[in-house]
Amino acid sequence: MQNAPVIVWFRDDLRLDDHPALAAAAETGAPVLGLYVLDDETPGEWALGGAARWWLHGSLARLSKDIETIGGVLVLRRGVAHEVVEEVAKATGAQAVFWSRRYAKWERDQDSAAKAALGEAGVEAKSFPGKLLYEPWIVLTKDETPYRVFTPFWKALRAKGELRAPLDPVSSLAPPDVPTLDAAKSDDLDDWGLLPTRPDWAGGLREAWTPGEPAARQRLGRFLKNAAAAYPDQRDIPSEDGTSRLSPHLRFGEISPARIWAKTMAAVEAGEIPDKAAEKFLSEVVWREFSWNLVYHNDDFPTEPLHPKFKDFPWRDDAEARAAWERGRTGYPIVDAGMRELWETGWMHNRVRMIVGSLLVKHLLLSWRDGQRWFWDTLADADLGNNTAGWQWIGGCGADAAPYFRIFNPMTQGEKFDPDGAYVRRYVPELAKLPAKHIHTPWEAPAEVLKKAGVVLGETYPRPIIDHKRGRERALEAFETTKS
Repeated sequence: MQNAPVIVWFRDDLRLDDHPALAAAAETGAPVLGLYVLDDETPGEWALGGAARWWLHGSLARLSKDIETIGGVLVLRRGVAHEVVEEVAKATGAQAVFWSRRYAKWERDQDSAAKAALGEAGVEAKSFPGKLLYEPWIVLTKDETPYRVFTPFWKALRAKGELRAPLDPVSSLAPPDVPTLDAAKSDDLDDWGLLPTRPDWAGGLREAWTPGEPAARQRLGRFLKNAAAAYPDQRDIPSEDGTSRLSPHLRFGEISPARIWAKTMAAVEAGEIPDKAAEKFLSEVVWREFSWNLVYHNDDFPTEPLHPKFKDFPWRDDAEARAAWERGRTGYPIVDAGMRELWETGWMHNRVRMIVGSLLVKHLLLSWRDGQRWFWDTLADADLGNNTAGWQWIGGCGADAAPYFRIFNPMTQGEKFDPDGAYVRRYVPELAKLPAKHIHTPWEAPAEVLKKAGVVLGETYPRPIIDHKRGRERALEAFETTKS
């Protein structure tokens, strides 16, 4: 058919810039039909959580406008994704379906099913890179095995030499005709119910974020201009705007890692940021790469500890303690600030993620899976690779993990990284009037100081859920079980 369209199946790549699959579709000269399928069935427990669904709504609305601007259209459908793709391809008489690769086991299985079904139907099916800097089978050890430690992986990736240059944004698409659009039968985005209604818990997210590709580009530009040069010194200070905050944009593919790399190196070459600052920032981009390599090479990585000795670790099942942690009511101010930042904004500073995680899996002896699943539902940047790798790192059971016996002291962590208490004051306002000397240890403050600050321990703010020393001892006792 002369007007047979090429379908671009969008997933975690909601952008026009540096999009190999979209660019290849545009180059065919055929009408291009964008397709996004909301699939809550195939991912199982990894269907999108609440904060990610909020972000997806905004990102799809933005992508739809951007595609329309260049002549195309974005069709929205709901169902088992590979089945919907086959259905739309047959209904529209599509000549081909292009998409960007994904790497979890269930994602690879779905892509294989789509290729098989489309092939039987006589429709070309082709996948492209775009989510990572290098495909997971590229950066391997000398023995052609995957890396399990980050630093050698980082060095090996850098030794690959120059990355591919990111592709220019697609600026024009041949539009599908009316019969094609009628056959595609797009859903209405508002009918998907991705946004909260009652209660509307997304006010903080709306205040903190603007989903979509234009916002991603702007955020990267602001970071490189205002914060990147000081990144090594400011990245661990949660009260400062010292990080890129690109993680939700990366999670939904509103900007590619190749574009981030190219823009950062251009800033170095222009003398705008020093080499060391760029190296530190880009190493965090590569940590995401490393995490997805772990997912690709270890099918059960999202659900099972990478180190088998942790398989039977004596985790506790304490619903009351878990709820206190989730609600930011542990009695440890830096922890509670982080958990409340997460609930309010759908994001948490990375240093604080480590602190709150350590308290959960070590002081409270609750499984890293409990934290992983709570973050999955509440993080706008809930990324299966990063989230799993981060929680297994905290739990001492993953690749390149911090030893389980390394137990963060939440008081000293707070004093070191939030010395004046600015972060705690913002997210734990009931402690805002405490002097910096006592803001991370309110239970040690004299009675007159607490009274002046309006703090009543056990009423306006909880006492510590567990004594730090006791929590540390209990964690080390539990760790002994992994040595037998």
